[in-house]
Amino acid sequence: MPAGKVLQPVLKMKVDELFLCWLSQPATQLALKDCLRSIKNEEKTEVVNGDSGNSKNERLTTKNSNSKQSILGDIRLPLMSFNPPHLSTALPLATSTSPRNISNIRGIRRSSGTRIVQTKKEEPLPPSLSQTIPTFYFPRGCPKEKVNIDAVITKIERTFSQFPNERATLEDMGKVAKACECPLYWKGPLFYCAGGERTGYVSVHKFVAMWRKILQTCYDDAAKFVHLLMNPGCNYLVQEDFIPFLQDVVNSHPGLSFLKEASEFHSRYITTVIQRIFYTVNRSWSGKITCNELRKSNFLQNVALLEEEADINQLTEYFSYEHFYVIYCKFWELDTDHDLYIDRKDLARHNDHAISNRMIERIFSGAVTRGRKAQKDGKISYADFVWFLISEEDKKTPTSIEYWFRCMDLDGDGALSMYELEYFYEEQCQKLDNMAIEPLPFEDCLCQMLDLVKPQYEGKITLHDLKKCKLTNVFFDTFFNIEKYLDHEQKDQYSVLRDGEGESQEISDWEKYAAEEYDILVAEEAASDQWNDGYEAELNPVDHQKANVLKYQMEKRPFFEMPSHLADVDLDEYDYEEDFE
Repeated sequence: MPAGKVLQPVLKMKVDELFLCWLSQPATQLALKDCLRSIKNEEKTEVVNGDSGNSKNERLTTKNSNSKQSILGDIRLPLMSFNPPHLSTALPLATSTSPRNISNIRGIRRSSGTRIVQTKKEEPLPPSLSQTIPTFYFPRGCPKEKVNIDAVITKIERTFSQFPNERATLEDMGKVAKACECPLYWKGPLFYCAGGERTGYVSVHKFVAMWRKILQTCYDDAAKFVHLLMNPGCNYLVQEDFIPFLQDVVNSHPGLSFLKEASEFHSRYITTVIQRIFYTVNRSWSGKITCNELRKSNFLQNVALLEEEADINQLTEYFSYEHFYVIYCKFWELDTDHDLYIDRKDLARHNDHAISNRMIERIFSGAVTRGRKAQKDGKISYADFVWFLISEEDKKTPTSIEYWFRCMDLDGDGALSMYELEYFYEEQCQKLDNMAIEPLPFEDCLCQMLDLVKPQYEGKITLHDLKKCKLTNVFFDTFFNIEKYLDHEQKDQYSVLRDGEGESQEISDWEKYAAEEYDILVAEEAASDQWNDGYEAELNPVDHQKANVLKYQMEKRPFFEMPSHLADVDLDEYDYEEDFE
């Protein structure tokens, strides 16, 4: 290029390129077809005059003008000029006709004689369906019409005025949570979402700006709670998001006051609660709790009950310390090297080798475990063990049914075939032979199980079939738990059916198991600690029991890791790329 010469764009080429791009779009072609169809069906006007030439010219001019106006009126084109083949290059697209043509048409109309107008009636088009369907999808909750945001903000500002310099610490956030009309134990998430973790306090201006934004965008408790805990840019909760919230519960709930001097327990307790939350709430198995999943669960109701219930053990679904103690003791018995991971041999010792080896192989295959450590090193973490133990002791819940179905579905086709059932039953027969018990032939066992489940399709059992069955525990135990299988066989058939029909029972199988195991552990501890009776007699029964449990755990299980800031839970690096149901 010669020096000093400036590049200049060729506008016509660019305009033609944009026009062809626009014209080739499917939406544009559909719009043009609709316009042509409307032109064909529009009102046709015929003007009859003695001068046939003038009449013909008028009809042609009027028709061309109406056609151009129809196209220009119905289609929103970009602000550019282009040259259609049938138009003159001097005629812009936005001009329907030249002024000279307009004056000619007016002259023709003034000189014309009597006009006869023939009209073709156009059928009315039905109204668009999108105009009649109301909005029904509210991912952040249905908006409430009668929410006075200014009144809520005024109440919050009045509460902050009680604090020095209008700054609230974490201890003050209980009053702020009540001013926000939230449960008491939302105080931690409110504090951290407003930036209190960095400075140690929250100013009134920063908190008001944060809460006003939440009120304007989140319309129910589930959406607000997710917004408070989630990381920026996300619309879901992962396991680490719950750590600050649960650490505040541990530090401030009266039912956990005995743990203040035993910080070694904090991270293990928090890990257990997090796993129980995801076990119950995360129905998609994605490792990410959405607003919809939280809305459908009872977790927020249990969070509200933390304020009303002083005994944490009464909240058995998520927060019970006794349940945590049972789970952790069971894990510690299997974890012989105390590295907080167990391998196949360790898990095989659970409940005196009751679980079949083939099922243990399936558990370590990654079908129900998170992360890749089970595949790489052949070990599962404490978090994975929480899922295993709850599923093993209560096989009637939706999550436990999905857990064991995933393990038994060897080929991953979404159905249990007769081959897969026989594969697991073979080891059960071998164990029965070793116990000098004659096993039931597989064909007979299969008939019993099919009568029990009543599958919808012949030759396979789906997850839907098992969820409809009331005796899924009997089905699963038959194929991989020899101890419970023998227990079912020894029971009266009517008693088994009666247990399956008792859906209205107030206590679940897991709660029964946890209560029994906790009593056994407390009894063992009491028998081994007779030397401290004088001190224990001064405590009330509840504190007496908790002190025993704590002391027993500290003395019999001395290996713990000190937690870092906010009880840095020893969680695995979970991999959520699997397509969970």
